[in-house]
Amino acid sequence: MTILDVIEQSGLPTMLGISIVLGFLVILIIIGVMVGKIISARNPPREAPAPVPAASANWGDNAAVTAAISAAVNEYRKSN
Repeated sequence: MTILDVIEQSGLPTMLGISIVLGFLVILIIIGVMVGKIISARNPPREAPAPVPAASANWGDNAAVTAAISAAVNEYRKSN
């Protein structure tokens, strides 16, 4: 047997196997698309939640909060 005979004999099973796998993948993709359409048809799109208003940037002068933060930062710097 020559190499050409071996290639010729293995060509048909190879093409058959590739065709079967390709056919299975095409069927799998079609089923996936159909299931996606069925699910989207049964479940209407949800409404977008109402936007949350942005927090005001004007916090005012809260001396107690500023002092507490400064004390915490100073204490952290001393210990590290």
